[in-house]
Amino acid sequence: MTLDSVVAGEGWGVLHLFFGLRRDVLSDPAVSADAAGKDFAAKVGAFHERDDAQAITFSVLGQKADIGVMAVCPDLAALDRLSIDLARSELGLALVPAASYVSLTELSPYTPTADDEAARLQREEGLEPGDAEHERRVAAFSERMATYTEHRLHPQLPDSRVIGFYPMSKRREGEDNWYRLDFATRKELMGGHARIGRQYRGRVLQLVTGSTGLDDWEWAVTLFADDPAALKEIVTEMRFDEVSARYGEFGPFVTGLRAAPEVLLAHHGVTDGS
Repeated sequence: MTLDSVVAGEGWGVLHLFFGLRRDVLSDPAVSADAAGKDFAAKVGAFHERDDAQAITFSVLGQKADIGVMAVCPDLAALDRLSIDLARSELGLALVPAASYVSLTELSPYTPTADDEAARLQREEGLEPGDAEHERRVAAFSERMATYTEHRLHPQLPDSRVIGFYPMSKRREGEDNWYRLDFATRKELMGGHARIGRQYRGRVLQLVTGSTGLDDWEWAVTLFADDPAALKEIVTEMRFDEVSARYGEFGPFVTGLRAAPEVLLAHHGVTDGS
């Protein structure tokens, strides 16, 4: 028996799983580590082959964990089923849960609107509403934002070589209480924060997902890049922005190297790679 589907009113479910590997279990002659690893890879692959799902795997740098899985699906019950299937797989006895994180894709309330762009064009460039150029620019902006909205709510995970993950919240202390600021101030501050992120377009893909009320922090940030230096640079630059410097609280950072499940398990010596 399986659970009925659980689908959010907006956004897709996102699940990050981190595991350590018990080498003592894997070295037990009674355990076929190769078969167990291939079974694990098959379960991840079967989930990824669903029409509505994506799953990627990566090797975690350092000793916070050995391997990681990131899964995206509209159905939270399907994400839960994946977690259960991996724990109950033949490799399950050798998997030690190191951490997990639950979030939903979301559209930021601070996203600029067509009205915002229309006002900016009039204020900064002298283009009056009703002018052909004004209308053309607003229409182009709306088209770009439709693409942006689709990416934020229904992302397609890229094939980048490096993945970075960290949770974060907004500070609520004394004069540095994000939630005591009025909406217009918060939107202006987030606009400056977003401009920094756009400077890394083509080098870093950012996926910010919401976890308020779902997990320990308020957001999860997943960064994808081919150059690990780009992850360092974008986080460093953003920390000087007021949104982070004054109002940001950050959890543990995890960096991983992307690999297909079969390659990942061979890399860790679970399978023979054949």
